Amino acid sequence: MGNGSLGEMLAAWLPTRRWFAGSGATVREIVIRSDVRLADGDPELRHLLADASVGDHTVSYQILLGLTAQLPPELEPARIGACADGRVAYDGTMDPDLALVLLQGIAAGRSAGPLTFASEPGTVIDAALTARALPPLQSNTAIVFGDRAIMKVLRRPFEGRHPDLEIPAALASAGSRLVAAPLGWIETGDTILAILSRFYPHATDAWKLAIASLHAPEADFAAQANSLGQATARLHAELTSAFGASTLPAPGLDELTANLTAEFNAAAKIVTELASYRDAVLASYAELGRLGTPVQIQRIHGDYHLEQVLGTEDGWVILDFEGEPSVPLARRRAFAPPLRDVAGMLRSFDYAARHQVLEHPEDDRLRSIAPGWVARCQDAFNAGYGQAGGIDPRENAVLLRALILQKAVYEAVYEARHRPRWLPIPLHAIASAVDGGTR
Repeated sequence: MGNGSLGEMLAAWLPTRRWFAGSGATVREIVIRSDVRLADGDPELRHLLADASVGDHTVSYQILLGLTAQLPPELEPARIGACADGRVAYDGTMDPDLALVLLQGIAAGRSAGPLTFASEPGTVIDAALTARALPPLQSNTAIVFGDRAIMKVLRRPFEGRHPDLEIPAALASAGSRLVAAPLGWIETGDTILAILSRFYPHATDAWKLAIASLHAPEADFAAQANSLGQATARLHAELTSAFGASTLPAPGLDELTANLTAEFNAAAKIVTELASYRDAVLASYAELGRLGTPVQIQRIHGDYHLEQVLGTEDGWVILDFEGEPSVPLARRRAFAPPLRDVAGMLRSFDYAARHQVLEHPEDDRLRSIAPGWVARCQDAFNAGYGQAGGIDPRENAVLLRALILQKAVYEAVYEARHRPRWLPIPLHAIASAVDGGTR
């Protein structure tokens, strides 16, 4: 099979993936810069790193390519295309047998071409577990092995120390129970390709728990929000212990203000509805430059919301420390105000409620209780954060409001591009924040 035909197939297939960065755009060119055979026979497994050019931008993708003479019916959704040699190319991560090749490689400490498979010291991995792929994620593919381990295949790998391995490894080694301990990984050079971590088979993410609460007769999630606030403060304390902390100097606040302003101006070119909020938003940002108190900065989660937290039998477990995949890795690993995570979670409570109101327009009860539910959750989360040793977010209203606005502006761009019907959710948050609140 020549690279030309393979490139054509991938150019047609990649834009159909949820984790594709081009949002349905046409791929101009595919360059395969690494092709490693991981399993012979039928099916064959090949590991590809491919550069996809869309317009003036090029993004690198990781593809586990399965090749077989006859694709089983249950793997039809994984089909990529027909090869010149008569075989069918498909997404190997969806094939339980091929997925096991990855687990077995980590268990054995395998090397294959430039690829290295490794496990955490002292970790024993059962290489005979059954595999199943989870539904597609926005930037990754997740494969569960038995009820013990989950592998995150990073579809858009970046060179450098990956925070979703770096942070859980550091915290777990210090005894933290707030993170899923990493078990192993796959890498090439300085680039992490996949991360194997502990799996919690009976856990439910906080988004689903919150949605269930909204539809329950009592409609109360405040106790859970309070404990989540406490867990978040403990997480930030553990991150400080592991990676240190610093203080943002006055010039740094000016730079933060300038960055927020630039983000808003760029967003307003995409979402025209933001224009009416320009003066009020930029005035809120400008207040940052007049803060008379130092702002602590440290490593943070970076993309914190209800779906990033699992409710387990032992309490909350926080996942996915990779940050926003489209942001350069250096920025995702940089120190930032911990209130950025707080702002993300406060926005997530609002999203949970308003998303349900949009999805159930006939439900008058839901519409009437949603604002109070959001207020109670946000207040309880803030209180819990302060109770567990963090600075009460409500005592940092200027910074918190600016970071909530930043998050809502980002959300507005995302919704305008991907889910226009949800655009009123962040626009409502912006209107509320500039009116003097943080909801």
